[in-house]
Amino acid sequence: MSEAATGNDGDDEIVTVNFKVTQSFLDEIDDTWQGRGFNSRSEFIRYTLRDATEFSVFDRDELVALLQAEEGIREGRTTSADEARERT
Repeated sequence: MSEAATGNDGDDEIVTVNFKVTQSFLDEIDDTWQGRGFNSRSEFIRYTLRDATEFSVFDRDELVALLQAEEGIREGRTTSADEARERT
């Protein structure tokens, strides 16, 4: 196991964690890690958990704002930064 794959800086003990999921969810996990080019299920799960703990999560208001922005783009109400610069 490489240091990059585990996120272990050499000073931290590596421990095994077990958890239960349904077979259908495990099938989804396997399809996902294989489709995204991970080397193993464990690598994918470590990456996903690290990502979830290191980066903030969108709250509902942020997701609503993103949806509204996307609707604005699709309906032509929103312009790009380049278009806005051209107008000035």
